[in-house]
Amino acid sequence: MHTVTVTVGSAVGLHARPAQLIAEAAADLDSEVLIGVPGDEAVEASSALLIMTLGAGNGDQVEVSGESEADVAKIAALVEQDLDAE
Repeated sequence: MHTVTVTVGSAVGLHARPAQLIAEAAADLDSEVLIGVPGDEAVEASSALLIMTLGAGNGDQVEVSGESEADVAKIAALVEQDLDAE
């Protein structure tokens, strides 16, 4: 399993809009990707509701993991972006 630790880039953390954008991208992948706060149980990246339950704020670190290195990298890159920016 591939795992990377990234910093949440969205200004207000992984709330509704960023979580939805990440979940939509994860749902389109060929493999399952998980997101979790280090030390806690990871959740499916394809679920916006589960992502929001992490309570990850701007600057917090989260772990993105999965079987496909490319899929993990894609979701990790989204987590690092400010998805609230217009």
